[in-house]
Amino acid sequence: MRAQARRQQRAGLTPSDPPRPVPVGRASGARPTGISGAGAQRSLPVGTRQLVQWSGSNAVINGCLEVDVHIYSEMFCHLKPVRRSCLEKIFPRWFLSSRALSGAEAVNALRPFYFAVHPDFFGQHPREREVNENSLKRLSVYLENLQKPGFKSLKPTQLTFYVRETEQNSSEGQEPFSTSGFRAVKFTLHTRDLLSTVLYILNSCSLSIEHIQSSNTNVRSQPLKEATRMSDRPIKWDKSYYYFTGFKDPHEDLEQVSRMETTLTSWLDNNGKSAIKKLRNSLPLRRELDRLKDDLSQQLQLSDIRWQRSWGIAHRCSQLHSLGRLAQHNLETLKNAKGCTIIFTDRSGMSAVGHVMLGTMDVHHHWTKLFERLPSYFDLQRRLMLLEDQISYLLGGIQVVYIEELQPVLTLEEYYSLLDVFYSRLVKNRIPFHPRSLRGLQMILNSDRYAPSLHELGHFNIPSLCDPANLQWFILTKAQQARDNMKRKEELKVIENELIQASTKKFSLEKFYKEPSVSSIQMVDCCKRLLEQSLPYLQGMHLCISHFYSVLQDGDLCIPWNWKDGEAIK
Repeated sequence: MRAQARRQQRAGLTPSDPPRPVPVGRASGARPTGISGAGAQRSLPVGTRQLVQWSGSNAVINGCLEVDVHIYSEMFCHLKPVRRSCLEKIFPRWFLSSRALSGAEAVNALRPFYFAVHPDFFGQHPREREVNENSLKRLSVYLENLQKPGFKSLKPTQLTFYVRETEQNSSEGQEPFSTSGFRAVKFTLHTRDLLSTVLYILNSCSLSIEHIQSSNTNVRSQPLKEATRMSDRPIKWDKSYYYFTGFKDPHEDLEQVSRMETTLTSWLDNNGKSAIKKLRNSLPLRRELDRLKDDLSQQLQLSDIRWQRSWGIAHRCSQLHSLGRLAQHNLETLKNAKGCTIIFTDRSGMSAVGHVMLGTMDVHHHWTKLFERLPSYFDLQRRLMLLEDQISYLLGGIQVVYIEELQPVLTLEEYYSLLDVFYSRLVKNRIPFHPRSLRGLQMILNSDRYAPSLHELGHFNIPSLCDPANLQWFILTKAQQARDNMKRKEELKVIENELIQASTKKFSLEKFYKEPSVSSIQMVDCCKRLLEQSLPYLQGMHLCISHFYSVLQDGDLCIPWNWKDGEAIK
């Protein structure tokens, strides 16, 4: 007792004085990574356990905003102390010792997510592929802004992803997948750090977060549901709380986002000047790109030079410069591509339709080897065309086609193997089609495990392992509908081209085009409504019809085909 009294006297207290509250993190001036000591003995207001859920180092209020808990730790330091065990019921155990993620760690943590939504896996579903591409771009910008020093609170960002069925997310109790093997997931990001963002994305897509816990040595093991469980009661903080503390009400931001809908005129007002500036800055590079493309096409006698990805102008110029340097040293070898189309893509080889693919990550040595092997590729291409004719003969004259915009990117070898498997099944199980009874119809062959279907454009989607008996019945019953769809497609194409020309002329557009995932029906509807508008910002611009609003790095304006006009809808 005497020793305790002496310690109190040195601290400036009398034996009757109560202990002074010690605000968390103030003593050292540093931001704490956990809650312990005196700060851990402070209680939260009544009802807080129902209001706050925890994810990583942040708190989720009412399931909407993940906020920094340390902002509130000093606010509650004057309340009566409680036991540590009570706090552990409020805070997940692993939250009390978690640390922030670096940019590289965030990318590694999101690998299961990227694998489930990567656009390359949606080759046969162009609309879903385009949605994922645009959402990934917006997510990338959001993650970059989180890592910028001194960033302010970010605006809520609503994202939509189509998530493939994988081993991780195929368990029971989750949202059902469509017959195509994917489901749509929508969520709104309003987070303050990388860890909470990563956890929120994985949880929203029903993906495991165990790899984050195992890779973080400072994170203690805990039941998975403890990190993903959300509040059962939609309780909000009282408005007076935000008025007196000065904090921003996250619900107001999210409610405003849900009430307000972007319109074409308002978006052009906000982004038109920025697009014009970017377009003007890109004009010298655009002229350089056209010059390089023309020079190489003439030098190598190419049919065309294209790009699979929407790379920027500077990136494309760099790739053409690289090809030009290779042509200076191996001109005769590169002339093997005479009459071909060169496509810059993710891997080198020859595509299913006979285009020369140059992988942008490959070195000149790999490109040279590819050009040297082109004669053997041409031989394989002739064998492939013969195989298509044999399949066509067995199926009553239906034409086997490969549509780049609607199918995954396959090499010539992969596509030949796919056709060979299908042909072997047809020969083994001869289907009694009348010769030339299906002439004029088209089919594409794919390797998925789903049933045959008829596309709105009029072609049949046929799995390579489709049962021959079911295939015969399906084609015969859908043949007339396929012909009607193909006729409608041709009519729409004529109308679409006329409307594109009319829109280009009215708005004095420098370029007017659409993404491959936008159908002719959607394009026709978009152009008809555009022609009713007066849009001075579009003069001299490059306009792309897509599924989202965006300004590309070189000044191209992208607007959704189903854009809204007028006042913001409330």
